[in-house]
Parts: sequence; C-alpha cells; structure tokens
Amino acid sequence: MKDRKVTKGQGKEPRSGKPQNIEFKVKQDQELMKFLIEQLPHKNRNNIKTMLKKKQVLVNGAAVSQFNHLLKSGNVVSLSRKPGPSAPKMNGIVVVHEDKDLIIVNKNAGLLTIATDKEKRQTVYSILSDYVKAQDSKNKIYIVHRLDRETSGLMMFAKSKEMKDLLQESWKQTIAERSYLALIDGQLNPPEGTHKSYLFESKVFIVYSTQDPERGQEAITHYSTLKSNDNYSLLKVNLETGRKNQIRVHMKDLEHPIVGDKKYGSTTNPIGRLGLHAWVLAFRHPVSGKMLRFETSIPGSFLKLF
Repeated sequence: MKDRKVTKGQGKEPRSGKPQNIEFKVKQDQELMKFLIEQLPHKNRNNIKTMLKKKQVLVNGAAVSQFNHLLKSGNVVSLSRKPGPSAPKMNGIVVVHEDKDLIIVNKNAGLLTIATDKEKRQTVYSILSDYVKAQDSKNKIYIVHRLDRETSGLMMFAKSKEMKDLLQESWKQTIAERSYLALIDGQLNPPEGTHKSYLFESKVFIVYSTQDPERGQEAITHYSTLKSNDNYSLLKVNLETGRKNQIRVHMKDLEHPIVGDKKYGSTTNPIGRLGLHAWVLAFRHPVSGKMLRFETSIPGSFLKLF
C-alpha cells in the first residue's frame, strides 16, 4: 500500500491501519488556527474548532483547546483520530489547561478564590483541591494569585509549594500578558491612557487611592476602549502592578466606575454582576520554558450592551 500524501511535506502519517496520530512539524511562529487551516485545507474553521474542543489537537504531546495558541518553530502538532478524555464538570469553573506543574481555570463570577473567616462557601480552591485529590489523595493545590469573588475569568494554580513560590517570586518576569475586560459607566476622554496612584486599605477592607507615595503602594493601570455607546464602555485593561481592587479603584478615580461596583461608586447594574473579567493570561512556563497563552470569550452579558 502506498503512503498517503500529506500537506506540504510537513505531516507524516503511519501506514498501519490502526488509529494513530498524524504529525506536523512547525516551521515558523504562528497561531494554531492559522497553522491548522494551512495544513488541513479540506477542513473549515468550525471543523477545526470541534477538533480543538474534543482535545484531538496536541502540541508537543499536550492537548490544546485554544485556537489562538501561539506555536513556535520546532513544535510538533499532532492530530488524534480519537477524542481526548473530557475534563470533569465542576460547578463554577472550567479547567482550560493542566500539566504536572500547573492548572489554569476559567471561573464564574460569584465564586470566591478561597474561604474567609466570614465566608466559607464552596470556593475555587476547594473545588480544585477535591479534583486533584480524586486523582491521588496525596495531591495538593496552591493559590498563585486571586480574583475578587465577583470577577470572572482566568486563574492560575500550582500543584506544589515549590512551583507556587517560583511563580510568585518570578511573576513579573514570567507573565507576558494579563489583560482584563472592564465594563464601565459612560465614556472615557481620552479613550485610552495610563492611570497611576498609590493604594492603601482601610480597617474595613476598602481600598483608597492617593497621590501621596508615603501613604500607599504604587499602582499603574493601562487602559484602552474597545467598544462604547452613550451609556457604557468596554475597556481592555493591563496591569503594570497587581494591587488589591486596583482596576476598580482606578476606574472610580477616573469617575467612570465599573458597572455593578456599588463599593466603588457605580449606581448602575445592567448585567446583574460586576463588569470585570480576567480575559487573557500569557506566560512562559517556568519549567518547560514554553510560551503559553490563554484567552476566554468576552462574556455575552458585556456585549449585549453594545
């Protein structure tokens, strides 16, 4: 039997009739979707998205579901004939990436990161702890960073204390992009810019902003407007520093608070939740050295206002 021809000479397929993977060697840096469209001209974008969803696309042996995953020259992309194992369903969170060192999840608004003295309901930490212990009772999970309860989006957890410490100590060097979506009241003028102040927390856990460097910690927020109308604007926000409630306080400073944020000055709540979402998380894996990038969908409730 003759070998089956593969696209551009990059892919190779075994001659055996048994279900096996088809492999393609990446020759230049590019996004995964663009690469797959070039290699699989007989499949459309929806076909490819289905393969990604079913965990049939592997990069260097690890299943990838993000269509805009950044490939590097030398990576090996494999196409599995069989769907990968489905991640268990967990109320309030979805696992978007997992390896021996890390777990990346997308959490719903309304879910605490970890229990507090006043709030001991189910949390992201408790859900993930049960998840890893179901695989091995000795497994543990460690918080690398937190999101406010009413903020949705991407979070990173470590599977060992050593990995947690390594990530926290090298956070600025490890993180390539951490972008948020903020839905605010009104329109900013100018529509993009940078806001800097110093933040400090009161005894009743409210964060205040000042221009006095002696009173608080430096906080720098970069923002740009993605969509706007007479009543609301959708911003892309990048943090140069990661202070508690930083985006919420800085939007209050700019007199355009985040919708639904009664604590920091908003009087509107058109979406029934806080208008803040951790949208993009990109970082260099501290062990493998690979650049990983994860991007969630824009919440539908945010878009419906435009």
